[in-house]
Amino acid sequence: MFRAIEHGLVDTEGLEFEVVARDTDALNRMASGAEEPDVTAISIAHFPAIASRYLLLNHGGSVGRAYGPVVIARPERVEAVRAALAGGPAPRIAVPGLTTTACLTLRLLVGARPEDPRFEPVVVPIDPPSRTFDALRDPAAALDAALVIHEGRLTYEAEGFALVMDIGEAWARSTGLPLALGGNVIRRDLPPDTIDRANRVIRASIAHALSDREAAISWLLTRPGPLRTRAQVDHYLSLYANADTLDYGDDGREGIRRLLADGAEAGWLPACTVDILP
Repeated sequence: MFRAIEHGLVDTEGLEFEVVARDTDALNRMASGAEEPDVTAISIAHFPAIASRYLLLNHGGSVGRAYGPVVIARPERVEAVRAALAGGPAPRIAVPGLTTTACLTLRLLVGARPEDPRFEPVVVPIDPPSRTFDALRDPAAALDAALVIHEGRLTYEAEGFALVMDIGEAWARSTGLPLALGGNVIRRDLPPDTIDRANRVIRASIAHALSDREAAISWLLTRPGPLRTRAQVDHYLSLYANADTLDYGDDGREGIRRLLADGAEAGWLPACTVDILP
């Protein structure tokens, strides 16, 4: 999304960008802390916590259409975990962060509320991506399952694990809507002209990536990460960097509002108005 900005491939309209990479939960904490970046990616589920200070951009999102993060377990534990999530003893599940959309969505799907959490979340940071798999293998961690996001949803089978639930698929069955996982936000207190310019520049950078996809994939393959082949990167981008990234669309925006409304009704999120810039 930001390659064209970093490499001067689009007009930045006089703005200077410093691109900083962090894992999802860390970006959420940055937006809630003293750093308050001008523009940042966040989990959609974290938006209500910062809605008074940030606007949601209509581009930069990752959207799952009947797919999304996955709950995985050792093959011999899959049915036991499914039974536990359906109302048995609360399983211990590794999650990428309590503020992530994945964690909120799993809670909603299993009918969890703060007074009846239905599973015990154990935060396992996703940097490096192998950390979750290592924790799930470690008997000392005593984990029953893991909620895997990003590249991990493409590599868990090769790591020897099996699918318990695809929460994007389950969300689509339940609501008929796509699952908007992450998005970009911009500070409300920036000058209106700066907001407008940043909005245009970031959208132009995303559009450039989509139109020059092969070059973007080649560039990504020079960077560290668990996906090391062109086919793997191509598959990942087809899931999470596509037309929905350029524009959520009407159903994507409705999916955002439904997720946050359901999260508030279940007691996991504060209620908020979802302001999305055009």
